[in-house]
Amino acid sequence: MKKAILALLVVAAIALFFGMGLDHYLSLGALKESQGKFASMLEQSPLRVTFVAFALYVVIVALSLPGATIMGLAAGAFFGLWQGALLVSFASTIGATLAFLTSRYLLRDYVQLHFGDKLKGINEGMARDGALYLFMLRLVPAFPFFLINLLMGLTQIRTRTFYWVSQLGMLAGTLVYVNAGTQLARIESLFDIMSPGVLLSFALLGAFPLITKWIVRAMQK
Repeated sequence: MKKAILALLVVAAIALFFGMGLDHYLSLGALKESQGKFASMLEQSPLRVTFVAFALYVVIVALSLPGATIMGLAAGAFFGLWQGALLVSFASTIGATLAFLTSRYLLRDYVQLHFGDKLKGINEGMARDGALYLFMLRLVPAFPFFLINLLMGLTQIRTRTFYWVSQLGMLAGTLVYVNAGTQLARIESLFDIMSPGVLLSFALLGAFPLITKWIVRAMQK
């Protein structure tokens, strides 16, 4: 009964998010439009605004809603590199862990009961190399992060291991996206797009998947 209630609450929250059109606020256009207003709010109530932004990021990741990437860029645009990276790093990891725990609570027993024999090899591999495997998945952004959260909840990896490996594995990507957000905030015209800082930031953004694949291959060897 408790699982059914939790599942209904999750579905209701997701339906409310899309029903109210909140997803339209998580776009690059909305980010640029709200930049001045948000900066004013942040100046007036820095702690409150930071807490709300942190909580919103946790909820978005925990419910596997679209918009985490935009939120990462927004954190860089509104809070700067280091404060934004700190906020995103902890909020994304806490949200990912909540999604992981929800998946584990709602689905793991059913999946292990009906497909346990087919998952035996995966469970053994996770028990042996789970932390390293998760770390490599977190490094390579080609695999959607929300799927990692949900699928890892079906395995036997420990929650504390999932948390610290996720925080460490997502840190490089967090810094790249937040840094891109700091440059995005400076774009006011087409001329600004050609500035060295903006070009370098978005070059890093594009090269990041290639760099992480190289790191993973080196680790596998």
